[in-house]
Amino acid sequence: MTMASVIFVDDDPDIRSLMEQTLTLEDIPVGCFEDGPSALKQVHPEFEGIVLCDYNMPGMDGLELLQQIRSIDADIPVILLTGQGDISTAVSAMQLGAYDFIEKPFDHEELIELLRHALEKRHLALENRRLKAQLRHLARPGPRMLGDSVAMQRVMATIDPVLDISANVLLHGETGSGKDALARYIHENSPRSSHNFVAINCGAVPENLIESELFGHEAGAFTGADKRRIGKIEHAHMGTLFLDELESMPMPLQVKLLRVLEEQRVERLGSNQIVDVDVRIIAATKADLKALSDKGEFRSDLYYRLNVVKVDIPPLRARKEDVPKLFHHFALIAAARYDRESVPLDARQATRLMQHSWPGNVRELRNLAERYVLLGPAALEEGDSASGPNITGRQTLSEMMDGFERSAIVSALNTCHGSIKDTMVQLGIARKTLYDKMKKHGLDKAQFKD
Repeated sequence: MTMASVIFVDDDPDIRSLMEQTLTLEDIPVGCFEDGPSALKQVHPEFEGIVLCDYNMPGMDGLELLQQIRSIDADIPVILLTGQGDISTAVSAMQLGAYDFIEKPFDHEELIELLRHALEKRHLALENRRLKAQLRHLARPGPRMLGDSVAMQRVMATIDPVLDISANVLLHGETGSGKDALARYIHENSPRSSHNFVAINCGAVPENLIESELFGHEAGAFTGADKRRIGKIEHAHMGTLFLDELESMPMPLQVKLLRVLEEQRVERLGSNQIVDVDVRIIAATKADLKALSDKGEFRSDLYYRLNVVKVDIPPLRARKEDVPKLFHHFALIAAARYDRESVPLDARQATRLMQHSWPGNVRELRNLAERYVLLGPAALEEGDSASGPNITGRQTLSEMMDGFERSAIVSALNTCHGSIKDTMVQLGIARKTLYDKMKKHGLDKAQFKD
């Protein structure tokens, strides 16, 4: 479904029909609504369009709708349609932040020009906002999450607002997709960064030891406990506790963890002393915890307690545009570690990397980059799935051209934020041609909208 560039609000169905036909003929996607409340459901801070509304409407009039929209995002242009007797009201509305007004009956060309100017202003405002966010991201000390793809932009848009607060975070993603790296990023860019980041893999610790690992124990609490040991939760006081493979945590231990989350207190094994803790928990899983909780295989109360902010980390195959940058980054790290030179990939090698499905995700890419630094181009010729993709094999001219074509379209769609019209202009091709090529390469414009 095409996202509307113009939200038009009018209680008269004939006018709505006329406006829909008018804007559709001008290739301006429009969504028509009969009242303000229904239109408001489509408005959010990332909405890339504008609002055109009648002033005189029953219930919520144009002025009230303007105020509601500005409370959501003051940068969304709102244009009022007014009758001749409403001019003074329209001027007052502009003083309250309306972008402009236009009188009924309106001139077709004048309306279209006004809408295009307003849309341009909206796109510039959003672009400016994104650039400022990128600058803030780059200016932060500590580790950074690499990737300019739309999928990674969505991840960072979810994470950035909660960096400065202590809300628990649930990371969901395939093995090797970067859950550990994202957890460390959250910690290092939070007020807790001067305290401990404590990680434990719930699936790697034997079930009979994990309780002691998390909660600690007193001397003599069990056979072999010859001295007091501080647990991971207590060690993470004022910092962050990262629980990886959370789905592997035994059910009895889930009850104890839930109590820690609710009371912010911990009790070591073999002790009656309660220790207050202040800890932020970041949990990671490759499983569907909601489905497990529905089946009784994971405590639903713990799931909802941890699922304050959920982040779905995309697999590498869903953000292939990031592959060359990530490979270069990992190669530089490996080169420094092994005191070797890192030779940049050529365009053909980079394209082949992007064509690989990456079943091992970022971890597979990092391992390939290390082999590339140690073995040179020969590392890229290994064709078995355990070693990595064969990216230097012979390609036909058709394969090379397809790879270049897909990369060019992806780049243009990214730059134009999924706008088909702007992408057509940038690539210099017709709309049908662009749609045909996007279908050929499995691309959807919705992937590139922020």
